[in-house]
Amino acid sequence: MALDRAFDAETLPDLRKAVLAQAAAAGMLADRATDVMLAVHELAANAVLHGAGTGRLAMRVRGGQLLCEVSDVGPPSGNGHGPRTAMAAMRPWPVQRGHGLWLVQAAADQVSVALGSAGSRVTAVFNLPGPFGEYGQP
Repeated sequence: MALDRAFDAETLPDLRKAVLAQAAAAGMLADRATDVMLAVHELAANAVLHGAGTGRLAMRVRGGQLLCEVSDVGPPSGNGHGPRTAMAAMRPWPVQRGHGLWLVQAAADQVSVALGSAGSRVTAVFNLPGPFGEYGQP
């Protein structure tokens, strides 16, 4: 089970559906699959808004965990208004800086962030249900 998909502001709704389906297929209960979808959406929206307007999601199961890696190619070139305008039009509620990563950290079991001149990569890890407890924890 794996998902590898590019995204932009217009494809975020489809990305959310695909993530929810993949989390459920990995064995997540409905509420936990929704947590995965919300966290990945926040990471993808950040990549669109703060990056060049596009990104890539790679989801895979490894060692009893669902790994969700969202990457972008760095800051926008030019005026950068395209993705920001598209994202602003999609937001029906007020947004405060930092809330997205807070949500990701609250939902995921582990989060790692790698930033560099070639872009950013954030990996959110979710423990799968397993023999050691509801989500693989002893």
